[in-house]
Amino acid sequence: MGPRAIMIQGTGSDVGKSLLVAGLCRIARRQGLTVAPFKPQNMSNNAAATADGGEIGRAQALQARACGLDPETDFNPVLLKPQSDRTSQVIVHGRPSATLAAADYMARREGLRSAVLESFGRLTSRFDLVIVEGAGSPAEINLRGGDIANMGFARAAGVPVVLAGDIDRGGVIAAIVGTKTVIEAEDAAMIRAFLINKFRGDPSLFTPAMADIERMTGWAGLGIVPWLSAAARLPAEDAVVLGQMKSRGGGKIRIAAPMLSRIANFDDADPLRNEPNVDFLFVPPGQAIPRDTDVIILFGTKSTLADMAFLRAQGWDHDILAHARTGGRVLGICGGYQMLGQWLCDPEGADGPAGEMPGLGLLQTDTTMQGEKTVRPVTGQCARTGLAVSGYEIHAGLTRGPDGARPFLQLPDGPEGAVSPDGRIEGTYVHGLFAEDRFRSAWLEGVRAGASSEAAYGASVEAALDALADGLEAHMDVARFLALAEPPGWRG
Repeated sequence: MGPRAIMIQGTGSDVGKSLLVAGLCRIARRQGLTVAPFKPQNMSNNAAATADGGEIGRAQALQARACGLDPETDFNPVLLKPQSDRTSQVIVHGRPSATLAAADYMARREGLRSAVLESFGRLTSRFDLVIVEGAGSPAEINLRGGDIANMGFARAAGVPVVLAGDIDRGGVIAAIVGTKTVIEAEDAAMIRAFLINKFRGDPSLFTPAMADIERMTGWAGLGIVPWLSAAARLPAEDAVVLGQMKSRGGGKIRIAAPMLSRIANFDDADPLRNEPNVDFLFVPPGQAIPRDTDVIILFGTKSTLADMAFLRAQGWDHDILAHARTGGRVLGICGGYQMLGQWLCDPEGADGPAGEMPGLGLLQTDTTMQGEKTVRPVTGQCARTGLAVSGYEIHAGLTRGPDGARPFLQLPDGPEGAVSPDGRIEGTYVHGLFAEDRFRSAWLEGVRAGASSEAAYGASVEAALDALADGLEAHMDVARFLALAEPPGWRG
């Protein structure tokens, strides 16, 4: 089989494109194909570090895992990391390129097409199959000029498209048929088939509608995919889902995490959320952090100073300080670690608007933002237990102070992080630590004896990917989907 490619686009955002691609990648791998994921342009503050010091969207890292691959910058050549409502840092081939307002990026994005096609070309030269994920919807015709994420890419690279619709949000017939109605005829010609995702109930009730959609669009229906429970066991890409994550209640310990406005890499929480003895709660804006919380975790953020101000605006600073004063534990990861210190300085606007402000003062540290980012996978040891750890760093700050003499980790190049004298306030720049089962168990036992379990997080992710693939194989015509893949047809 020569190199082939196929693209999943959606009738809107959050229709399940990322997990469809992950499941289909796992299926192709199980069939003996060498397969890679590809997303030309992604917008997310959830990033993964690559071995060469680049960063890509975490959804593409999960898709790579489904393929049996480590993350590579070519899997996501353009990553937009929002810093405010109107500006984003633009990452190209894994490295920061510029910080642009939305209008400026729209005017310049066509110039990134060569970078996108360059990465795509490298992948198609190495793999039997490349499964491409679109962004948003091709029906957003106001964004079509200069597009590199959906039909602009599909037509330039000559990649056929399957359109996914989300029936759970309603109006899926209009969404699919309407997409064909509003897009250019040349774009519609790139779509070969459609599928229905997130169906609940008896799929036979929708069978007549499948025939109607086929008749009105001329596209083949590949199946009705039900709401697959395995999806809930896999990392989510967009922070919009945090409000849907409910506390289980009844755990031996409660962990609460404020939902910062630019929260990043919140999938650090997933291994903890999967622990049977942990009641994990994301606290939305406008709500107080519950007083019966055992641990407050401050996750990363794309703009630390802006989210420090946001945290104060919610009154969470009072909740956190009161929690600490009464003996509660606090853990800060990346931007959250920076917030725990005494002072935050960003003289050149490396992490958002330039400025400075006091932190929470729970750690004797100060942070200065720098233009040069640290992006790398890391391995080391937990300073308290000596247990092996691994994870990754993505940050722009340098944090120093007396509490750094009590590091959180020991890395090959020296101590990392900081711990308060009483051991209850901890900070680290390293993401992904809780995916290590032994470290997670020891950390939970340090919070409360008997809080750990025998849960194996990595195995649970693999099992969920397999279950996702099984569900897709059972409910969609996978053979036809793979047969639709074509050799890339470069059109410039």
